[in-house]
Amino acid sequence: MNDRQDHSDFDPEVEESFDSPHAEFDRLRAQCPVAHTDKWGGFWALTRYEDVKRAASDASTFITSVQNVIPKVAFTGRRPPLHLDPPEHTPYRRALNPLLSREKTLALEPAVRRITVDLLAPLLARGEGDICGEFSSHLPVHVFGAWMNIRDRALETLHDAGRAFILSVHLNNEEQMKSTSLRLYDMARELIAERRRNPLPVEDDPTSALLAARDGAGNPLPDEMIVGTVRQLLVVGIVAPMVMIGNMAVHLSRHPDLQQALRANPADIEDAVEEFLRLYSPYRGFARTANRDVRFGDRTIAEGEAIALVYASANRDEAVFEDAGSFRLRRPNIGDHLAFGRGPHNCPGAQLGRLQLKIALEELLTRTTGFSLNGEIRMTRWPEVGAVTVPLRFEGCRID
Repeated sequence: MNDRQDHSDFDPEVEESFDSPHAEFDRLRAQCPVAHTDKWGGFWALTRYEDVKRAASDASTFITSVQNVIPKVAFTGRRPPLHLDPPEHTPYRRALNPLLSREKTLALEPAVRRITVDLLAPLLARGEGDICGEFSSHLPVHVFGAWMNIRDRALETLHDAGRAFILSVHLNNEEQMKSTSLRLYDMARELIAERRRNPLPVEDDPTSALLAARDGAGNPLPDEMIVGTVRQLLVVGIVAPMVMIGNMAVHLSRHPDLQQALRANPADIEDAVEEFLRLYSPYRGFARTANRDVRFGDRTIAEGEAIALVYASANRDEAVFEDAGSFRLRRPNIGDHLAFGRGPHNCPGAQLGRLQLKIALEELLTRTTGFSLNGEIRMTRWPEVGAVTVPLRFEGCRID
């Protein structure tokens, strides 16, 4: 018997400001850490660190093959690795993980820096612009394009298709999700067909690596699952960097002293990125489904019910992070944050994500003497949390 109630403990559709989601997470952790809402078919939200870590780490109990994101977005097929449970997901991770190693990621650094400088240039030339809409929504598309060896002429199509899908998710529009997702599937099939005609070395190309991969019995991966994996790769890494760069820009606009401190000590930028990831984790809607009744504190979640892992709340849990709502450079236990998840479904692209954030922040700080908010911040919706529109005014711009 579960502990669902006739009322909702929170409203996932409430209009938000930049700070209001975190105030709500604070309330839930203190008053109702295992919360339920009847919205979107009903789901639970885990808000405390230890509960989120437990569910993320125990893949045998908390599975992803039923529902892996809230609101539910997978209407057009299964997309490995996230949509599969171990050990079925393992061949896909085994094919992709080497291409996202620290060594491979560092090899992309010159390309990421060039892309960053080129995308920032028009904003700095004008002295103003939306750091999300005009910069950080494009940056990960071009970076993933470099990683996946996608031709430049296809990148704007990918950007527009990915943005359309993400918008449909934020609006929770099922029909639009389906149509925009199918467009991304078409792009995946085109890329796979190109790699079948002209394969690239498996150590340098994700699509070729998937085509060459074998399961535990030595069989090729199913064609439809390769399509689903490439479809997932095309969009999965787009949203988080866009939102994170917006979140960092808002925080730094509010704290010009921190801007100046990081300009004076650029070696601190890498540590600052980790603290920003903890403080403004961009995900709250990655989901699991318990395959048996489970108990969290004084509440029971029944088998088959959807559970949101609210990473953005867990990373501000005062039981784990002292003064959790504040930015602290070189926080001693910063490595404990859950921004990239835990367990077998932890983010395989964590190193590439960190690299994008670090370089974006380096170039933004070194190419300006200051920047400030220049208009209204617009917020994303579930499953992400954070800013998607951040108008900035730049001072002392330098353009090479």
